[in-house]
Amino acid sequence: MTLLVHLGNIDENEWADAFRAKMPDQKVVTSADAFDPKEIKYLYVWKPRDDVFDGLENLEVIFSLGAGVDPILKHPHLPKDVPITRFVDETLTQCMSDYVVANVSMHHRELTHYRFEQRKHYWTQYYPAPATDIHVGVMGLGQLGTDAVNKLASLGYQVNGWSRSKKQIENVTTYAGANEFDTFLANTDILVNLLPLTPDTQDILCRATFEKLRRSVLPHGPVIINAARGGHQNEEEVAACLQDGTLGAASLDVFKTEPLPNDSPLWDLDNCYITPHIAAISSFEGGVNLVAKQIAQYERDGHLDHVVDPAQGY
Repeated sequence: MTLLVHLGNIDENEWADAFRAKMPDQKVVTSADAFDPKEIKYLYVWKPRDDVFDGLENLEVIFSLGAGVDPILKHPHLPKDVPITRFVDETLTQCMSDYVVANVSMHHRELTHYRFEQRKHYWTQYYPAPATDIHVGVMGLGQLGTDAVNKLASLGYQVNGWSRSKKQIENVTTYAGANEFDTFLANTDILVNLLPLTPDTQDILCRATFEKLRRSVLPHGPVIINAARGGHQNEEEVAACLQDGTLGAASLDVFKTEPLPNDSPLWDLDNCYITPHIAAISSFEGGVNLVAKQIAQYERDGHLDHVVDPAQGY
């Protein structure tokens, strides 16, 4: 049986060659190759086209190139009862935590304020509060979120975590479910979003959420950091809240439309820090090794790691 590499605008041949080298006994094809769809047993996919599943009647496993699987789960022709596995890699986790820590530290140390002061040639010795006074709230306590909260706690921040179900993490105050969401927000100065995108989390970054954040510590207002999915944020409300003082600043790495359209008001806001979906990337070597390991394990005993629960969306 065959592995199909279907990666949209990513170089499929590079990945296919690496899979062939890693698994010399495994037949590998790309979406541009001529192949019999009935031969496909495994699919390695990212941002699937409408026709990706056509004829794949013997498909047994779907491997996602990314940690997020919402583009796969939303596909109108996704076959039922075919397991989907997420990309989990130490490099991706490290890069995401790098992004989170860098942006939390930047906002905690009031870079927006000092950037304004520099442009005006002002020398005002305002001293930011220590990290121990800053409450950072992380939404999403999967592998990425857990690593991020641990690193933030080690730097002295007061760290809160919120997730669908209750988690226990040393040195982190955890909240769970809708009933504890408002309490979580009320104890948060800098809000970090690392949630999976599901119907329940769509547009969770909105005015109603921002108005519940703590306003007593950061002098210019609470801050949001979104490194998960663009679908999590209502961008019109983000822009409005950055302009009217509901938010002091924002760091946004993801957007509903990418690239971010030229006419988005977010581009021109001095208190909005935009990066082009680069917070963390799936490692090429890590992806090849993970899929090869998963296929070998599946062929041996039928077991798969990091399997998605479609009902939960992650």
